[in-house]
Amino acid sequence: MSTARTYHHGDLRRALIDEGLQLARTGGPAAVTLREATRAVGVSPNAAYRHFADRDTLVRAVAREAQLALAAAIVERVEAAPHNPSPAAAAIERLRRVGLAYIDFARAERGWFETAFFTQDTHANEGIVTLDDEIVAPFRLLMDTLDAMVDAGALDPARRPYAEWACWSAVHGFADIAVHGPVRWQSASVIDALAASVVESAITGVRGAPVPAA
Repeated sequence: MSTARTYHHGDLRRALIDEGLQLARTGGPAAVTLREATRAVGVSPNAAYRHFADRDTLVRAVAREAQLALAAAIVERVEAAPHNPSPAAAAIERLRRVGLAYIDFARAERGWFETAFFTQDTHANEGIVTLDDEIVAPFRLLMDTLDAMVDAGALDPARRPYAEWACWSAVHGFADIAVHGPVRWQSASVIDALAASVVESAITGVRGAPVPAA
């Protein structure tokens, strides 16, 4: 159904991003094209160029939205954590939930997961992940969580530098093989157990100490 008549004052840009998200959800970043997005919303391809210079700029906009969806899933999981009177234990639990939510999102939203980190800035950015010179939302959440662990006494400040890379490498690596690798053939319960083990190992690794029981 054509909805071209409803676009004004920039609404078309939002509509194209939304359609790009739907294309990415089912087909990953390769499915996001200006032609398909404009066809779906009922406008000519030329109309899109008022908002996106080329396919890459549309993909970057869609990737940002996928990152925000991932970040929202992480925040939801973290906010559902039960109250813990120990600030240190609560901070560790938040990191645990960040990791598990990341893996679960990859399993549930494969297309968005693939799109979220399909593109990023390629210039030097001092060891952080950015898109259009902004730290991507999931990476920012991880960094903030680790900073909070230092504040709570759950992470030695000397172990904080680049700890996000140790955590992200372990969790993203597992998420990727759970989605694309041989792990995907395992039962959900086995994947859950493996994910929990990977996350606990990552926490132990960055802290250099045993992790309190969940």
